[in-house]
Amino acid sequence: MEKKAYNVMQNPLTQYRQDGYPKQLQEYPGVQDDMDPTPDCGEETYVGTGRLKGRKALITGGDSGIGRAAAIAFAREGADIAVNYMESEQKDAESLAELLKAEGKKVYLIPGDLSDEEFNKKMIKEANEKLGGLDILALIAGKQVSQTDIEEVTTEQITNTFKINVFSLFWTVKAALPLLPPGASIITCSSIQAYQPSPNLLDYAASKSAIIAFTRALAKQIASKGIRVNSVAPGPIWTPLQISGGQEQEKLPKFGQNTPLKRSGQPVELAGAFVFLASQEASYVTAEVYGVTGGNHLG
Repeated sequence: MEKKAYNVMQNPLTQYRQDGYPKQLQEYPGVQDDMDPTPDCGEETYVGTGRLKGRKALITGGDSGIGRAAAIAFAREGADIAVNYMESEQKDAESLAELLKAEGKKVYLIPGDLSDEEFNKKMIKEANEKLGGLDILALIAGKQVSQTDIEEVTTEQITNTFKINVFSLFWTVKAALPLLPPGASIITCSSIQAYQPSPNLLDYAASKSAIIAFTRALAKQIASKGIRVNSVAPGPIWTPLQISGGQEQEKLPKFGQNTPLKRSGQPVELAGAFVFLASQEASYVTAEVYGVTGGNHLG
């Protein structure tokens, strides 16, 4: 399929792949470059217009999937970026850095495990030093493990899911708040699973509900500082989460086809939501959840 610039008017039903995906399994957290087909994170399609010129952003999970799409968009909109990822995802992180540096963008890579409280503090300190400040946090990294029976959901799995999806938000924001100026934006990544949970994603759905509560409460707590906090809630998006234990293999051939738009989404289709919420255009938007779901609405 020919790739058109993301901002060119197209029929959303046919804009991206309408078929499902071949069965494939990688070890968590997965490498995007080894997926079939490779997700579209905007490498060839996202066109920036300078909406984040001069901004300084940290993106967690920024090597692949939704985080990679946000990183590409932020950089092409004029922001300097620092990208966090797991060390096993180095291949994806390096390809992202090469792409953006070739375009003259400033990109810094910060590998590390968000389930480690001390690393979260170190990450904020390093991002602030490398960027010369921080005014955007896009906290996108996540862990998703499919289990069809609650008896198979171990305490270790629950703990790891919440450490990465929820606890890291507390650790990261606590470290970053003294550094964030008025006008800064914090963006979390929830999910339609918080509203329409799948039976095989008990701990993941619960963590995504917690993210919404965290986002809304934090937004009210720090509004007086002039810092906005919002969340993006994706629907079925083709990312490494789906092929590294986050989705049942037999569901991949029909993945996303139960939406009104009859297909899964591509990561780049969330880029505009993250850019909007990070930008001054969203100056009166806080404590909000922005759904990108293919028509399976929130609520």
